[in-house]
Amino acid sequence: MRVMRIVMVLAIMVAVTVGMAIAQAPQGGRGQGGPGGGGGGRGQRGPAFNVTSDAWPDGGEVPMKHAGRGDNKSPAFEFKWFTGTTPAEQPANVQSFTVIFHDIENATRGGTADTLHWSMFNIPATAKGLPEGLPMGDLPDGSRVGPGIRGGPMGSYFGPGAGAGPFHHYVFEFYALDAKLDLPATPTRDQLMAAMEGHVVGKAAFVGRFHATQ
Repeated sequence: MRVMRIVMVLAIMVAVTVGMAIAQAPQGGRGQGGPGGGGGGRGQRGPAFNVTSDAWPDGGEVPMKHAGRGDNKSPAFEFKWFTGTTPAEQPANVQSFTVIFHDIENATRGGTADTLHWSMFNIPATAKGLPEGLPMGDLPDGSRVGPGIRGGPMGSYFGPGAGAGPFHHYVFEFYALDAKLDLPATPTRDQLMAAMEGHVVGKAAFVGRFHATQ
């Protein structure tokens, strides 16, 4: 009888151990892949895209130098990548960058769309950022001016221009893409956003506040 009890106890211990191992095993489709893997449980994300600027602190007030009511110079930005808090290399599949600058306070024509001030796409993957005071029109490196207040091939940056009253919040959205965009000479905002769909490797944002009483 003692031997049978010992055998039963050992069998129970083995069953419990196997059950715990099965419960703790990684689930299918949730494994950790290498850099560049997609989100949504399809693999570990790669390095995070980050953008900085010395023009003003992120979330701070936009100087008149960069406002449409002032000197209207586009601010300089620096592109960076991080794994956690550690600087990382840019993913090899990045082929271009896009920037979209909009006033998120405005509601265009009573709808939900805000005011798009400026955009630029097909910024080369070799770019480490954007210099201050970009000129009018498309650039020799292939960067193209997209839709905006002064959009089109000969368009340009158009800085904050909010009137008197509460601050408006302006957002620069930066997209790192795994493709160059094939768009018409004067694309619409919807066309630009649709062309980027499915190609975003990384996204970053930089915010400024502005009103005309500065």
